[in-house]
Amino acid sequence: MKRIFAAGMVSAIALTNAAMADITIAHIYGKTGALEAYAKQSHDGLMLGLEYATGGTMEINGEKIVVIEKDTQLKPENGKALLEEAYGDDDVALAIGPVSSGVALAMLPVAEEYEKLLIVHPAVADSITGENWNRFIFRTGRNSSHDAVAQAIAMAGPDVKIATLAQDYAFGRDGVAAFEEALEGTGTEIVHQEYVPTDTTDFTAAGERIFNAMKDIEGDKKIFVLWAGGNNPMGKLNAMDPGRFGIELATGGNILAAMSGYKEFPGMEGAIYYYYELPDNEVNDWLVEQHQERFGSPPDFFTAGGMTTGIAVVEAIKKAGSTDTEDLIAAMKGMEWMTPKGMMQFRAEDHQALQSMYHFKIRVDDGVEWAIPELVRELTIDDLPIPIRNQ
Repeated sequence: MKRIFAAGMVSAIALTNAAMADITIAHIYGKTGALEAYAKQSHDGLMLGLEYATGGTMEINGEKIVVIEKDTQLKPENGKALLEEAYGDDDVALAIGPVSSGVALAMLPVAEEYEKLLIVHPAVADSITGENWNRFIFRTGRNSSHDAVAQAIAMAGPDVKIATLAQDYAFGRDGVAAFEEALEGTGTEIVHQEYVPTDTTDFTAAGERIFNAMKDIEGDKKIFVLWAGGNNPMGKLNAMDPGRFGIELATGGNILAAMSGYKEFPGMEGAIYYYYELPDNEVNDWLVEQHQERFGSPPDFFTAGGMTTGIAVVEAIKKAGSTDTEDLIAAMKGMEWMTPKGMMQFRAEDHQALQSMYHFKIRVDDGVEWAIPELVRELTIDDLPIPIRNQ
């Protein structure tokens, strides 16, 4: 009995040591809810990124990567509690997520309290790496200013008059504020702003208010729609016939399912974060090939962002030589790494990933389910003066 007990103890110790050697990462994101499609893409991409960066081993220096998933259901209080659970009970090396900007803002103070990393993707609001930022926050996704500056390049002109329609929460308000700032000095004027609840399905009243504000104005009139998730208003606004007032609709890029609705707008110009045919590099080639093979479809908007995050995690741990938070922060400040969108860099001042965007023009092909965002110009890091907002 004594010998059996000793052998059992040795076995238990070995298992414990093996478990301790795991690199545990929490992916905390809105698996269910209105942004479920974004969440799935983000997680698929994350796992592909970890696989790619480790050469298929899912190990870093012999230590196994373990990813645990937690569903915020898009509720800020859930995001906060689940991150506390991940840091306190699960003892993760770091956490990734969430999808919603509102949830992200609730999670940021938790990272500071526990002094552990939170890598934000795909939540977009500027305030995440702006006024609400702390030194334990890194973001691999783009921020509202990336969208705004790139969209301003695509839309601005000396006689352009713009009304905006956005969701009434951090994503929408930060996005419009950044867009307005990006248009300064271009001669373009924002003449009206509308904010509606995120679950709005009837845009009649908002559309009429915009039309009334714009119908008697002279110039090149456009409505810029900034929207995340379902119930995209583009089609419903178009059905209200803005053309009778000489008004055109414009918006940024989106996931493929949403871009099927863009077929109503051939020739529309805007800016997009990612479309699988636009980047030209080996990482994107691998992503497109593997995603098509495994899922029967090309990678989407947030798949690329998830992969970017997975690669960043592996490269940071390799560079740091450990999962110690302070070592990781030192390694990640200013870190450059190759992604499906090309080279990215964590800006030292606010840990925002600087990256390319793509100016597009919509082309319609009857043989393709979605509208094709044909490349006008890649907007590189040097083309996009993204403000530092955490000072």
